[in-house]
Order: sequence, then structure tokens, then C-alpha cells
Amino acid sequence: MAALSPWLRKGLCAGLLVLFGVAAVLLIVVLARTYSMKSPAPSDIWARMGEPRIEANFTPLERQELKEALKGAIRLQTVSFAPDDQNTTALAEFEPYIRKVFPAVFSATFIQHEVIGEYSHLFTIQGSEPQLQPYMLLAHIDVVPASPLGWDVDDPFSAEERDGFIYGRGTLDNKNSVIGILQALEFLLRRKYRPRRSFYIGLGHDEEVGGGKGAAKIVAELESRGVQLSFLLDEGSFILDGIITGLKKPAAIIAVTEKGAVTAELSVTSAPGHSSMPPKRTSIGILSEALARLEQQPMPNLFGKGPEALMLEQLAPDFNFPLNIVMANLWLFAPAVSSFLEQTPSTNAIVRTTTAITMFHGGIKSNVIPASANATVNFRIHPAQTVDEVLEIVSKTIDDKRVTIEATSAFDPLPVSPWDDETFGVQIFRQTILNVFPDVGSVAPGVCVANTDSIHFTNLTNATYRFNPVVFKPDDMPRLHGLNERISIESFEKQVEFLFQLIQNSDIDPSQKPHENVHELNQGAMSLLVLCAMQLCLFPLQPPGDILQ
Repeated sequence: MAALSPWLRKGLCAGLLVLFGVAAVLLIVVLARTYSMKSPAPSDIWARMGEPRIEANFTPLERQELKEALKGAIRLQTVSFAPDDQNTTALAEFEPYIRKVFPAVFSATFIQHEVIGEYSHLFTIQGSEPQLQPYMLLAHIDVVPASPLGWDVDDPFSAEERDGFIYGRGTLDNKNSVIGILQALEFLLRRKYRPRRSFYIGLGHDEEVGGGKGAAKIVAELESRGVQLSFLLDEGSFILDGIITGLKKPAAIIAVTEKGAVTAELSVTSAPGHSSMPPKRTSIGILSEALARLEQQPMPNLFGKGPEALMLEQLAPDFNFPLNIVMANLWLFAPAVSSFLEQTPSTNAIVRTTTAITMFHGGIKSNVIPASANATVNFRIHPAQTVDEVLEIVSKTIDDKRVTIEATSAFDPLPVSPWDDETFGVQIFRQTILNVFPDVGSVAPGVCVANTDSIHFTNLTNATYRFNPVVFKPDDMPRLHGLNERISIESFEKQVEFLFQLIQNSDIDPSQKPHENVHELNQGAMSLLVLCAMQLCLFPLQPPGDILQ
């Protein structure tokens, strides 16, 4: 430094001071964002109504009753194999079963029950204050097939109780919600509760094969009556415990959208011939190269362009250090986080449109050059993309005119439902979750990577939410549509309690604004911190009071 001219030394010192100041400001902003965020706290919105809420306080007899109600539903093998291949005998048995188990629901004068599309059910619960906009609770009766091979119990439809769990197809997807909704309403009716706000219960019978004969017809019926819903709650995500790395507490993730989907058929035709004189590329070889390119060049990472970034930011207060700093400051750390999320299939599905090669066919004999080869590829579309955009990327990635691409079924991602403190449904869900599940740290929006019956209801409401109020642990992930599907008796009791309270909480008037404001940054305090940091780092000789004036 001695050999440098005085003006150069001053310039270097000034430059270093500026860099130090920028780094200090950046650090203060990052820390301010991290530690000014807070997790939501439960509040008593029911107190606004001026009268006490009915607490669940289920008796031992009621706990036994709700357990047996679920078991009986599991034993009805309402399996959907295909849209035109369902166990209609079991589906027909479902109505007399629920009539027997829930007598108060079917005898209440203000509840109308209708069978829709032969096997689906629509309940209209007429509230005492019809000026309040109704809402809807949605679930489905049908289940996917289940072979007994590999199960810990002898029969996946036996509803066997073992070590505090009920085993069987439908315990998580989705008869737990079907029975939970009706059981909660049954218990409320026995306690002489009359809802103020009208609501609907929709029980579809073919969700596992698209919902075209069940949910779609329920929607058509409601549309013919001019019904508009304040919100809709369907199955979807869960209370995740130990699934998201670094979270100190369980987190309730409520999906605010669903991924879209494209099923594409890829095919190649070529001249057949004898295997002793093969061409340079057979139809199988050409198609294999195209499929390899699709796997080797995945769809773009779209982290931050859907609800996934908001989810992580709202979970930030419950992450361990230093992940809490990272998640609270995605404006800075998003590239690193998005790269990390790509590493595992479950989190990779959140940040991009996924590509899955599911079927491949080609060839008829070992010594015959095949005349054709075809494959099926399933894409689950990120909320920031459309069907047309995905197909365009597929075509450019394959870049081979010999490969024919045909979309056999496709739909865009569903609209993203509102998620803010002023949204009625969000207020209700937060209130109910944090009261019924006190161990939950945060309630955050997410993306449903599968599809539900709610896809049919977009014309009835812009506020569709997907949440199954059940605690979900890492070993539960493979049970959905897999082996040993089960639900703990304690979890099912909590689900009924959640629905019992949600129906009551939904009776509030949304014009009565909540006082709490969760996950809100103290913008004034943060601005002052940043201003002081700039003063101290960039203008160390000037009194702080001068700059604030």
C-alpha cells in the first residue's frame, strides 16, 4: 500500500468500505427476515359469535362407534378397476350402510340426501342463515384394487385392528374422509347443533378412475341450481411429521392447486424384415433413443413460479438453523434450494413437470425386425406450465420426425387458490388445525402432485383446498395405493374431531376480520434496521440522527 499514490489508497479503502457495508446490510436484511417471521398461533374465532363452541369430548362409546363405522366401510370392496369396470355391487351396498350407521344425518329435516350417477351421494345441509355463502366437503367412496400378497394382514378388506391401527384399502384414501365427515355431522346433530351456514357433502364413487360419472354429475347438478361455494375442501396433502428434512415440528400442508397431466403415446413405424439383415436403426432403437433423451433432459426447474416457494417461506420459522435462514430468504438462496430439491423423486416432483415412461411395446418374434414400436409417457405438469408448452418441449427434446407424438389425454394444472390472511377458508383451516393439532408448527400452502375429484369443481369456486387431517410419517408414504394401507385409531379420532370443529368454525361471518396476522414481517422495524446498517457501514462519521431526519 505504501507504493500506491494517496488517491489510490483512498479509493481502495473506500471500495472496501462499500463492500463491507453492502455485506453488513445484506446480513442484517437476511437476519431480519428470518427472525421477524413467526408461526401462526391458535385463536378463538368462535368467540366472535358471542357463544361457546361445542367441544368434541367424545365418550368412550362414541370412540368405539366411530372406529366401527370406519371398519364397516372398509369391508365393502368398492374397487374401481377402470371407468367401466367397478364393483357396483359393493357401491350399491354403501347407501344402506351409511343410512344404518348415521341415523341422525338421514332423519334431520334440514338435510337433503340424493343419489347422483347411481352410486355417488350429495347431501345438502340447510343452514339457519341462508344469506351466508355455502361451502362443500368432498370425499370419495371408491378405492384402488388390492391383492393380499405382501400385506401384514390376511385380507386388505378385513379392516383388521392391530397395534392401534386399522388396516385396509381406503383407510387413508379415502373412506376415512367419507366416514369422518358423516360421523362428525352425526355427533353434532346429536348435540342439537344446527349449522348457521349451509354446506354440501359430496361423496364420489369413481374418483380413482377420473370422476366422470360421480363428481362430474354432482357438479352438473349444483350448477343447474346456480350454486357458488365460498370454499371446497377435498382430500390431498396431510400433516407431515418427519417427512420434510430439518423441520422441528409437524407441518400441515394444504394443497392450493393440483398438477396437470399429459399421457402421450410415442410411436415409430419402419419396414419389417429378417433379423439377419437389420437396418442401422430399428423402430425399437429409434424409439428407445427418443425416450432416453426425454429422461436425460428433464423438464425445466420451475422453483419459485408456483406455490412451492411460498410453502417453504411459511415453514421457515420451524426449520432448524441454518435452514431457517435459507428458507426465510429464498430471494437470495432460491438457486441452491431448487438444486437441492431436484435430488429426490418426492421433492423433484414439486419443482418441475415430471416425466415417467410407463409402458413400452415392440416386436413379435426374436428373428423378425419389428414393424413398429410404441411407448406411453406420463407427464405431471407443474402449475407454471400448460399442456401445449409441455408437448412443445417434448417435440424439441426428441427432435426426430420419425417419432410420432400423440396426446391421448391431457389437462392443464388447476388454478391456484388464494392463500392469505383475508381468505375465509384459510382462516377456518388455520383455526381448526391449530386447535385440534396443537403440536403443529405451521400451516402452509402446497401442491398436490396427484389428482382428485376437485378438478371438476373449478366453475363452482376459486377457493379449492386439498387436505386430509391425518398425521403422515415417512413410513406412510408407500402405503397410499400400496401395501399395508392403514390409519391409527388415534389419527381417525382426531380427523373426526377436526371435521366436528371445522363445521362449527365455518359458521362465523368472514366480515368479522381476524386480529392475528401470521407470517407477517415487521416491515417498519426491518426498514429501520436496514437504514441504520447503511448509516453505520457507509457513513461511519455521520451521526445516525442526521440520516434518520
